[in-house]
Amino acid sequence: MFITLDGIDGGGKSTQIELLAQWLTAQSHKVQTHRDPGSTKLGTAVREILLHREDIPLANTTEMLLYMAARAQLVAENIRPALEAGWTIVCDRFLLANVVYQGSAGGLDVEALWQVGKIATAGCLPDVTIVLDIDPAIAASRIQRGQDRLEKRGIEYFEKVRDGFLAQLPCCPGRTAIVEANQDIQAIHREIIAIVKEEIDSRSSGDLRSR
Repeated sequence: MFITLDGIDGGGKSTQIELLAQWLTAQSHKVQTHRDPGSTKLGTAVREILLHREDIPLANTTEMLLYMAARAQLVAENIRPALEAGWTIVCDRFLLANVVYQGSAGGLDVEALWQVGKIATAGCLPDVTIVLDIDPAIAASRIQRGQDRLEKRGIEYFEKVRDGFLAQLPCCPGRTAIVEANQDIQAIHREIIAIVKEEIDSRSSGDLRSR
């Protein structure tokens, strides 16, 4: 099972990924957590360029292709082999973020980005995509210190990003859901668990029907 959490920065993804991984482990799932970009040598290097090397100017198309390249390596090196070996994957961002940040907010053609993404992932797409939705002003107040290249783009940009997530989420394959992120950590966690349990239960029912 392949699960991704997404949404604008400041929505609490990292905390919820950790809690979800702990819960899945307690349910006897073998769990790996990854982040996109990241989790490979290439992905880590690309992440550094994309988010922190402000001395390297990046055109929007260049930015998009770097994300796609990092994701292609993440799928080939980590995600696909783990899924084939029976692991559950929980990933911090995936293709949806690329479509939203460089497409909806960045001006590139979103349909073209979905198509490029299918090539980059070789069809390895999430079974569950959860967007943590939060008002950009509240999110910005949580990340005022240590902002990266994207986080410095301002409220108007992140309003476009938020709108993009809400508009593009239905285009994701598999189970999709929006969780209100302006509530306490445990309330968010409970909602995420309920969504993931639905996916687990549907898979169990399918296994029983196939016997």
